[in-house]
Amino acid sequence: MPRKLFCEISPLTYRISVEKEVLKRDLRDLRKRVHFARERDESVLPVVVYPHNSLIRRRLGNVNMQLQENKAANLALAVACIDGVLIRPGDVFSLWKLVGRTSKRKGYKEGLTIERGKPSQGVGGGLCQLSNLIHWMVLHSELTITEHHHHDGLDLFPDFGRQIPFGTGTSISYNYLDYRFENKTDKVFQLKLWVDEEYLRGELRANAPLSHTFHIHAENEYFSRENGVVYRNGQVFRDVIDPVTGKYIESKLIRTNHARVLYDCPPELIKEEKG
Repeated sequence: MPRKLFCEISPLTYRISVEKEVLKRDLRDLRKRVHFARERDESVLPVVVYPHNSLIRRRLGNVNMQLQENKAANLALAVACIDGVLIRPGDVFSLWKLVGRTSKRKGYKEGLTIERGKPSQGVGGGLCQLSNLIHWMVLHSELTITEHHHHDGLDLFPDFGRQIPFGTGTSISYNYLDYRFENKTDKVFQLKLWVDEEYLRGELRANAPLSHTFHIHAENEYFSRENGVVYRNGQVFRDVIDPVTGKYIESKLIRTNHARVLYDCPPELIKEEKG
């Protein structure tokens, strides 16, 4: 029997391990003297770079729908910490630097989380949907993504009204798994975020038009069975386009998916058998 890691011994040792990682992240940021975006402005910058909406209440396998209701409350709290933030040249956006630690004291509720590759729940759960939305908008801009975590090559739930390619999601956990990007341009950017009864909504804005537009798309998507295990495969590309002529300048592969499927995949969707 393999020896347990310290974090696996008990809930207490897991908590200690988490706090150690939180402290390590804070110390790294202090040492690097990162200039984080913190200024917020109620007025909006004039240019809409990219808007996006994300349905809040989605049926995810057999997950308790009450967790989706709680997620709606959690998103509203987190959005209020970010809405209007300005990302000036040289600034780094950090989701956790703005949202802070989620807690019951702040009003956060039990929501869906992913722990060790399996659905779980915890206070403040569901905020991955917020980082997903921000990431999708940033992909359509000249901003530079500096920290982005995936769900460790797992396809956790069947598609339900999917709007964006599989593999463009994010995984976050306070504060050592963050979502960050840096503004290396000469423009000022702004995130406008809000929630309504159905959607998490956002706009990435700027003070001037961008030099290029961007298109994100998936290719070569299929399911395979390999030695009895089903995988979801595909590639995600980011195209750079001249907004004046509409011509494609370049296409870059940004993600290759080979994700283990953790739900019952209909046999008719499996296009390849190996082993």
